Amino acid sequence: MVGITLGLVGSGGSILTVPIFVYVMGVDPILATTYSLFAVGTTAFIGSIRGVRNGDVDLSHVFHFGFPSLLTVFITRIFVLPLVPDVITIGSITVHQSVVLMLLFALVMLASSVSMIAPKTMLTNLFPKPTNGNKKTQVVLSGVLVGFVTGVVGAGGGFLIIPVLINFLHLSLRKAVATSLIIIAVNSFFGIMGDLEKFAVFDWSLLLRYTCCTIVGIFLGFSLAKKIKSDLLKKIFGYFIFAVAFSILLKELWG
Repeated sequence: MVGITLGLVGSGGSILTVPIFVYVMGVDPILATTYSLFAVGTTAFIGSIRGVRNGDVDLSHVFHFGFPSLLTVFITRIFVLPLVPDVITIGSITVHQSVVLMLLFALVMLASSVSMIAPKTMLTNLFPKPTNGNKKTQVVLSGVLVGFVTGVVGAGGGFLIIPVLINFLHLSLRKAVATSLIIIAVNSFFGIMGDLEKFAVFDWSLLLRYTCCTIVGIFLGFSLAKKIKSDLLKKIFGYFIFAVAFSILLKELWG
């Protein structure tokens, strides 16, 4: 299912992979973010080859969006994430780092889902097409934001990249998917570079089996995408993200 969502809408891998590893397979949330970067990054890289061959990748956005994004991912994983204490105390409330991580993950997912579900006219008014003068700046800033979130929550960033590419930068869904897969792959691998010391504790059997399944899924997703209208895909994916985010909030706050 994770691979299929990547193939259909160029995103969704990490927002599903992290909860799957944490809640289904019992992996520690911090380690699960690294597992997610590996599995989703590998799958996105293999899937992106198809987009390059078909000429659907917007190389300008890959460079101006992707480079600031990957640099921010690397800085966040190396310098920012280690600063977050294992236990956070706010007044009389004590919260573990893993809970904060999953709550942040869910909130970002909610914001992303709204951007996919909202009517196109409303999004156009909120995010008008950038002019030639500020387009490059907007692309770079968007890349930095996505890179920071990717670094913190261990997500390849597709669930943020796709809304940005479609709603802010006004690419078609087909081009956005192809461009997103390359950016996800690059971001994921640079994120992993900040976690090399964790390789020694990886359950490689689990991780490689999972990754192989997502690779099969992405090609199934490519086939299904030809049969479903783009607008319908966006809304279905938006509601799906919303449901997953809501379930994470319930689990962490009242589970």
